[in-house]
Amino acid sequence: METTYDVRFWKTDVYRGEKTTTYKVRWTVAGKPFKRPHKTAALANSFRSELVAAAKRGEAFYVGTGLPVSMDRQDVTTTWFTFASDYAAMKWPNLAANSRRCTARSLTDVTIAMVGTARGKPSAESIREACGWAFNGRRRNKEEPSADVRATVEWLTRHTRKVSDLTQPDTVRQVLLVLGTKHDGSKAAPSSLQRRRGPFVNALEYAVEKRLLRSNPVPALKVKTTRAVKELDVAVVVNPEQARALLDAVSRQGKSGKMLKAFFGVMYYCGLRPGEAVNLRRENVRLPKRKRNRMTGKLEPPKGEWGELSFTQSAPAAGAAWTDNGKRREVRQLKGREIGERRTPPCPPELVRLLWDHLDNHGTDTEGRLFRGVETGGEVPEGTYCRVWKKAREDALSDEECASPLAGRPYDLRHACVSTWLAAGVPSAQVARWAGHSIDVLHRIYAKVLADQEDSFRKRIDKVLSSEDKEE
Repeated sequence: METTYDVRFWKTDVYRGEKTTTYKVRWTVAGKPFKRPHKTAALANSFRSELVAAAKRGEAFYVGTGLPVSMDRQDVTTTWFTFASDYAAMKWPNLAANSRRCTARSLTDVTIAMVGTARGKPSAESIREACGWAFNGRRRNKEEPSADVRATVEWLTRHTRKVSDLTQPDTVRQVLLVLGTKHDGSKAAPSSLQRRRGPFVNALEYAVEKRLLRSNPVPALKVKTTRAVKELDVAVVVNPEQARALLDAVSRQGKSGKMLKAFFGVMYYCGLRPGEAVNLRRENVRLPKRKRNRMTGKLEPPKGEWGELSFTQSAPAAGAAWTDNGKRREVRQLKGREIGERRTPPCPPELVRLLWDHLDNHGTDTEGRLFRGVETGGEVPEGTYCRVWKKAREDALSDEECASPLAGRPYDLRHACVSTWLAAGVPSAQVARWAGHSIDVLHRIYAKVLADQEDSFRKRIDKVLSSEDKEE
């Protein structure tokens, strides 16, 4: 793009209309006239001062845009809603369903914070409904918006503040305040703020890439934030005796419970996430061959022999609105892993017996899945296994334990599994591979569990040092 140092500035024009006053900054670049309207004299003076300062620093100006090199942007009139819709469409194809949902929620909250006027403003519910369509790539491509949604989208396109307004610290602080507040007005948890803030910060990086902003304004702000808790709450971790009691209680919860005992078993013994367990198939399970018991005539797995799980896919629940296939779950690669990357956690003898019993009594569905809904026959509904787990806790645990966070969620069985591996002295690098974590994440989440092993490690070191002293 052609640049020049031939720049001249003119007096700011003031236009007083019936309803509003407009202040127009005027200047020429290589004889080509430019003007920029502003709603207040302060904004106009600020913009003019930036142009004059750039010229005094000896900066070249672009002939095409009239802006100095340091200020050049594609379009400083782009509204937040227009930009956010473009950003959501750009991110949609490469995001997991849950990430799509989190991104849309974050952009919606920011949109509400970036509304520039109260005149004709739609209700918060209408804005959320319109954003739910605009920031959802699947709906936007396949669904025609209703008349109300279309009207709200048009209003937001015109009346949200400019992206360039995010260069003002007060504006960014206001957005961060909204992101840190729940819809009922209470303060959001640090982890929720982190999830909401992430897409906003990433969107600002995209704005820099599109030359709508010179830099991302968030890192420069001195905003006090509460650190999100990453460490595992050891109060949720069950011991082996409690885990066995819970699994037995699951099998007593009707037909669904009998089907789901092994489902919860793979979480406890192999550290699977619920989305991984839901998608587990016969081909992913390697079990030692059984031998016929001469006394009973039944096929039984050999005592003490281990099996192995081997899988590359998961099916996390996200909601039909956010998946490409329109179903609540969508099969994809393992969390934080590349397509085709495999996990192979070991399968202890107790789980080997549990899985053989499951295969004998329930088999697999038509697609080879080990676990399925008793009534629907398809994937295990999230509501079904959560309901069975709740009843099993009430059945297996004491009133005091049931009132505590102990194994409050099925996911806590995975925490118990990883904690057991670490307590057994398995090197953290190996535990990380089995669990599908990076070593860094493993150390942060299970820091307390690792700390509890320090005495054991010290005794081992003492034993080695003592043996060396005796040899000398």
